[in-house]
Amino acid sequence: MINNLDSKRTLHFQKALAGMVSAALAIAFGELVASITSKTTSLILAVGELIVDITPGDVVRTSIETLGNSQKVVLLTVITILSILFGGFLGLLSRNHPDMGYSLFILFGVFGGWTLNRDPLTSTVAALSLSALATLIGVTTFFLLNNVLDRSVSVDFEDPKHRYANRRQFLNWATGISVAAGAMTGVGRLLLKDDTVQNIRENIVLPDVKEKNKPRTGNGKTSESSSVGTTTPPEEPGLLSFSEMNEIEGISPYITSNKDFYRIDTALRVPTIEPADWNLTIDGLVANPYELSYEEILEMDFVKKDVTLTCVSNEVGGPLVGNAVWTGVPLSELISKSEPVSNAEQLMCHSVDGFTAGFPIENIFDGRTALLAVGMNGAPLPVIHGFPARLVVAGLYGYVSAVKWIKRIEICEWEGNNGYWIPRGWSKKAPIKIASRIDVPRERRISAGINAIAGVAWAPLSGVKSVEVSFNSGPWQECNLGISLSGESWTQWAHKWDAIPGKYEIRVRATDNNDVVQSSNVVSPAPNGAEGFDQISVRVV
Repeated sequence: MINNLDSKRTLHFQKALAGMVSAALAIAFGELVASITSKTTSLILAVGELIVDITPGDVVRTSIETLGNSQKVVLLTVITILSILFGGFLGLLSRNHPDMGYSLFILFGVFGGWTLNRDPLTSTVAALSLSALATLIGVTTFFLLNNVLDRSVSVDFEDPKHRYANRRQFLNWATGISVAAGAMTGVGRLLLKDDTVQNIRENIVLPDVKEKNKPRTGNGKTSESSSVGTTTPPEEPGLLSFSEMNEIEGISPYITSNKDFYRIDTALRVPTIEPADWNLTIDGLVANPYELSYEEILEMDFVKKDVTLTCVSNEVGGPLVGNAVWTGVPLSELISKSEPVSNAEQLMCHSVDGFTAGFPIENIFDGRTALLAVGMNGAPLPVIHGFPARLVVAGLYGYVSAVKWIKRIEICEWEGNNGYWIPRGWSKKAPIKIASRIDVPRERRISAGINAIAGVAWAPLSGVKSVEVSFNSGPWQECNLGISLSGESWTQWAHKWDAIPGKYEIRVRATDNNDVVQSSNVVSPAPNGAEGFDQISVRVV
């Protein structure tokens, strides 16, 4: 009796294992094929893209706040695990209902094919072919493993030698198939590291730039120097040079390096685009629609601008903000050439991966920086930041403007035309709000004596006029500002604090050059950006 019960438990486990191994092999095959060809994405990525598309905006915001840049890895890992576990469920189901188990396995493959067909980077033929082959491999494996297990049950229980031999054969098959699935996945990961586009990018030389920023002081005036990182102290009292600011350990550098610049987008697979195969279309409500190749863009007159970008999901004091030197062509020139008609109100911008974002056409003609950018910090755009081209629009949150891997700019009316995030609960107009952040001290326990309180602040378009800190809700004390190359880029700030022992709550606020003071009201990022003072707790010993 006990032996029979143990035998049934073992059989149930092995049935589940058969389904899990079969599902894993089908998934691994999809990963391998997707890594070999640029015509399709993988089944797991396709399901992930579907989940991203149907997830409510507040859930996405919570995941960004909780997981940051790791959210995509977590999502894909969970999808993989759940898919394999579903295969285990089908294995158990096939114990008493084999036809239903096989039918659901096939339906699971059909679902995968449907999600693949939704992907804008995957052709219908590629989606149907990959899903059919993956399903065939998975179902065939499922059938073979079940057949071995069924033979082990049908043998005479008085002669356990045959039964155990068949089960050993099953375990050998299952182990071999698992190793094959792992090998496929590993090879796929290696092949995905194809450096073709990266090598092309590294060999691109951006043309000379005819216009550069001139440094702005804290009151909005400009300096004659235009070199980022200059060590020459400014003439204005109280304004600190780049080198003086950089001596403060832990403060964010004025220019965020490409590798440290935050990345938030909906792309689960980073598009890799060869410039020779890419062009930009400008059409819609225009009299002169046209296309531009990458080579044609490189022949145009470029400008170089320092612009701070931030994600609307950035919490008060959060890391989803960075300042970079962007190189590109003014959008005003490109759009003017298309000759927008009288009812043209919005630029709806399309990425190669299906993402869309729109903003008022007036924003490219009101004096702010609005670029079709091809360079970042002196180099061609990194692949993860939009190579070969993206948009950079000063003063607007990224979700309505900063389209990476852009392929089309559609001129349209305002009403009835919404970008990706608007139906998901985010505001259609999205000006960046005044904000400030405390970077230093990073430790929450410091020694008495002279200490630096420092960080960065940004005020869209107008620039930062002043930054102040307060200790334990006491009076606001003005800080020293660093050089800022434009009102569109952030400003470093620092305060010398002679600290005495005790516990302190330190707050910071900024004021822009229009005398608008940063709001103290605590507002969550949804639907149009966070508000409130960044605050840290410090104990001085």
